[in-house]
Amino acid sequence: MKLGILTGGGDCPGLNCVIRAVTVVNVNRGTQTIGVRRGWRGFLDGDFCEITPAMVAGIHTLGGTILGSSRANPTSDPGLLARLKQTWHEAGLDGLIAVGGDDTLSVAEAVRQEGLKVISVPKTIDNDIGRTDYSFGFHTAVGVIVDAMDRLRTTAEAHDRIIVLEAMGRHSGWLATYAGIAGGADLILVPERPFDLGEVAAILQARFARGRHFACVVVAEGAKPKGFDKFITRSKEVDEFGHVQLGGVGEWLAQEIHKRLGKDPCPSTGCWPPAWGCGPPSSPTRASGG
Repeated sequence: MKLGILTGGGDCPGLNCVIRAVTVVNVNRGTQTIGVRRGWRGFLDGDFCEITPAMVAGIHTLGGTILGSSRANPTSDPGLLARLKQTWHEAGLDGLIAVGGDDTLSVAEAVRQEGLKVISVPKTIDNDIGRTDYSFGFHTAVGVIVDAMDRLRTTAEAHDRIIVLEAMGRHSGWLATYAGIAGGADLILVPERPFDLGEVAAILQARFARGRHFACVVVAEGAKPKGFDKFITRSKEVDEFGHVQLGGVGEWLAQEIHKRLGKDPCPSTGCWPPAWGCGPPSSPTRASGG
């Protein structure tokens, strides 16, 4: 019996743990483990390898994924889905374990509907997959953001600045909310609730009136002000699933706060994972995707 496994989408802690666990269990059951390199892209290219116990020894302590990843979408074209089924049968797979987030698992569901056996393992730091309380990678991401907030707060307090920290989260504010609460943010903005710029300014102004002349704001990358029907982004480029690349609402928000309060936003405004070198968006837009 042959059981395939792939990892798709963004990398996060825990992927190698799943690969190792599957391999160990399969060995004990006399099942062969077939790794699919680079997510669904590997199926389209027929890029398979047998995973042995020696290959997974100790990988549970390593970040990333030994199988690699991609954002390939075989469901974007009927011909690609047919090719996936062909390489599946050529590899002699009896089933597949797909480890990924919304997009990876949406492909897994499409493959299952084609009559192939698939088990899905939810993985996303956004924690936005239904029917699971927490997806692995989420708590690690929260810890990293809180650590960043601790450092940024020191600068904000020393220079009477407003720190705006942009966190990941296209449609879900779990990451921004958990990290914001744990890190002591003064304001948290999430995609589920469009925010009012006037209210944001009033909340911060009230804080300053109480003698606290600095503030920390956490905003999810998918958060939008009222009246905006699409995301604020740095680029109009989209991936194979039609998603626009997010990032830029933090810089845009810092500029808007400065206009209303005359308070210097911290130059460290950016996104997490860190992208400090990418610079501010040249022209934040209301109509760049979504």
